[in-house]
Amino acid sequence: MDPGDPAGHRTAGECRCTGQDPLLLLQTLQTLWSTRERQQLQEEAWRGFAALDDPLAGLLDMLESSRGWRGKGPSLEAWISHQLQCWLWAQPRPGPAQHSPRLEQLQARAVRVLTESPSSLAAPLASIFQLQDADQSRLLEHVHRLYHEGRFREAVMLGTKLKLQPELDVEKMSIPLLLQDKVALVERYVAGFPDLQRRLLALMDSWCQPGFDIKDVVRQHPQVASVRLEKLSPQVLSRQVLRLQEQFSVIPALCPHAAMQQRLAALRHLCHKRFVEKSLSQENWADHVQGLVGQSPWLQEQLSQLLASLSDPSMAAQCTLNLPLPEDRLLATVAAGLGQLQLQGRAAEAVSRLNMKDVKDHYYQLPIPRENIYLLTSQEDLARHKDALLQPQQVVGVDLEWTLVFIAGGRPRPSLLQVATEGCVFLLDILAFTQPPAGQGAQAFSQLVAQLLSDPSITKLGYGMAGDLQKLGMSCPILAHVEKQVLGGVDLLLVHRQMRMAGMPTPGMARAGGLRGLSLLVQQVLGTTLDKTQQLSNWDRRPLFEEQLIYAAADAYCLLEVHQALCREPARFHLSGDLAGSQRPRHRERPGTQEPPGLQEALAAPRQVPLAVAEATIPQVPARTFRVVCDNMLQGLARSLRCLGVDVHVLDNSEDHRRAAEVARLEGRIILTSGQPYHTLRAQVGAGRCLMVDGSLKAQQQAKAVLRHFNVRVTHADIFSRCQACNCDQYLKVSRDTMKQLMRLSGHQEGPRTSGDKSTQSQESQEPGPAPEEAPGGCTHDRPCRWLQAADLCAETPDMLANGTRLQLARVPAGVLRTLGLWHFYCCTRCGKVFWDGSHLGRVATHFRDILESAPGPCELSPAPSPASSFF
Repeated sequence: MDPGDPAGHRTAGECRCTGQDPLLLLQTLQTLWSTRERQQLQEEAWRGFAALDDPLAGLLDMLESSRGWRGKGPSLEAWISHQLQCWLWAQPRPGPAQHSPRLEQLQARAVRVLTESPSSLAAPLASIFQLQDADQSRLLEHVHRLYHEGRFREAVMLGTKLKLQPELDVEKMSIPLLLQDKVALVERYVAGFPDLQRRLLALMDSWCQPGFDIKDVVRQHPQVASVRLEKLSPQVLSRQVLRLQEQFSVIPALCPHAAMQQRLAALRHLCHKRFVEKSLSQENWADHVQGLVGQSPWLQEQLSQLLASLSDPSMAAQCTLNLPLPEDRLLATVAAGLGQLQLQGRAAEAVSRLNMKDVKDHYYQLPIPRENIYLLTSQEDLARHKDALLQPQQVVGVDLEWTLVFIAGGRPRPSLLQVATEGCVFLLDILAFTQPPAGQGAQAFSQLVAQLLSDPSITKLGYGMAGDLQKLGMSCPILAHVEKQVLGGVDLLLVHRQMRMAGMPTPGMARAGGLRGLSLLVQQVLGTTLDKTQQLSNWDRRPLFEEQLIYAAADAYCLLEVHQALCREPARFHLSGDLAGSQRPRHRERPGTQEPPGLQEALAAPRQVPLAVAEATIPQVPARTFRVVCDNMLQGLARSLRCLGVDVHVLDNSEDHRRAAEVARLEGRIILTSGQPYHTLRAQVGAGRCLMVDGSLKAQQQAKAVLRHFNVRVTHADIFSRCQACNCDQYLKVSRDTMKQLMRLSGHQEGPRTSGDKSTQSQESQEPGPAPEEAPGGCTHDRPCRWLQAADLCAETPDMLANGTRLQLARVPAGVLRTLGLWHFYCCTRCGKVFWDGSHLGRVATHFRDILESAPGPCELSPAPSPASSFF
């Protein structure tokens, strides 16, 4: 056979006989690549590598003779490089010795290839040819050339893969990416280099200092496109700095300006709570403010400006009392008012306390004497009251108090655990038991709490108990994940949801006061409401104030009274079933012998199952009717939920977090958020309408947690029923032949036909018309769609729909049109994105198989013969 004949005229067997020639092997692989026969392609490649006299030199011969990598998308050359890397790992024989003349020659050739190739070849070439040990001068020269050409992302990625970071200027490489809000890429760039991490944080922190103008940096880098100034404000940037500081384990002293910006943000939040929401007392407000301001002159000045912005100078003067503010920093009117208040002194304070007492009489009153509230701070206190706390067959109320953290990156630390029994309340001082040196006290505390929560004969009442116990587990390692091990737990939050779903009316006074959560439940059941004045007080301060002790006891004891009232008259509160006998514990049933209990059953008797099972009692919600709004910090979660058919509104990066509350109220959506904004957003919507998502989880894990929390039912038909880009759920189905016509008429020409293309070529008319009946053999996904008609297209512009949406045909690789078994495409009617069935469908079904309904999907979920990344 003539060796000059093209590989398209050879058989696979003939090519294998001459496999020692790298170029013949390349031609063989090109033929199989065009047919999408991936399994045969890999087998042929590995056989060819084994037949080559010098596989490393052969790879370079193939790369130097081919220019397929110059196009966009996955290339055969990148695939071959990766396969050779895998093949070498599987071989028992060693590669060329380090620093050998032969290896140095191969490295020099590999560097030349790399400078002409995309970044997808960097990782395999660096591994195969040990480029990290090669002469780095040419590699550094290439990285600098990419940087000066404005290809900052490619420069950083290449420098990262080749381990060149110590030889590059971290500030120079990072600034363009920071201006484009590519912080994650910069994080990977400095990973493993503590010195570079500290220099990066010092740079970012310098942008947070007072008076710094980020626009000066932008003007110094005119070649940077798409600058994200909204992400570079001191408030936003400081959150990033403090997050990285914790992630990199860098001492706080290195980021002083970011810490100051966060304290300023906390001051603004506290002023909003005190003067707008009026949810903070003067004492608690001043206590938090003193801790934030300290002796910082800049923060003192900022606080003075905040107080000066109040319309009432007398109120500003009142708030200035007992604060470390020099009078020369105050407005004259505020300073004058402050002097009068200091003269009035105790008389005004006495009147204020009398007025406060009159107001407190309208709130829920603790029905037990003060001497029945016990503060337990030592191992001896626990031993003295252990029998009362662990008495079998009793009902107890459980609550937790913690100090809110106003600084980004901080975590709330539980301070007090309240356990209310009939006639008594026990306040367990968590700080006293867990702060070093805790010793045996910590062990005794953890053992008692674990015994209480795991005893199925003791009914534990809570409101959002699982969240409270999660926080408790963070402070006590022995109690980690204790929320999943609770037996006999009754979460009144779930009961409250059932009442609201059944139409339980909200009293007019509650609506006017904006009551929510447990306070609203107490109002609906007991006719009075809780005094939440001390809720935001400093629970870490010792000793605790008397008002804090009374508040903590009332928060736990009201659970007992609410439970008793619901058991006496369930019908009055729209709860079905006989709730009598709530003190009678049931025997444990074998797994699978009984249905999950309803909410009324959960209320009537303690359950002998983990508390997490309570979520299953929430009515199932179909995925396509579940509607959420995601904070802009959870864009990955938003894409995963849309992938499963959930209606997701996601905030833009420029939108404030509070916009989520507006969208939730206007469109009836659930808020999904993470971090500090949760506390602000939860206060603006109804109970159960805002969920804090664990930011440390990956997007798919977050999606599973959300769906399980709200008991959302997902089926195979829901997968990709929404556009992941724009959230639209309306598609137009387009046949393959019509898609070819659209691409040709709009100037997006189909790629050259190869000898391996086995798809049939149909006659094409000049105008794209109605699609024919669907060809057999294609996997049909159950999207809400109809066939594309001629009337759906704009007559003047072939790639534009009649509604003005332009189809994104440029993003459809020509090779996809020749894929065997792929007979139609789906076009989003809102954004014009084009989709097709491919292996991504099977991967998503595999990733979420534990939450998908067991019913079979509309098509087989084995990978289709299209590329792995075929689903945009």
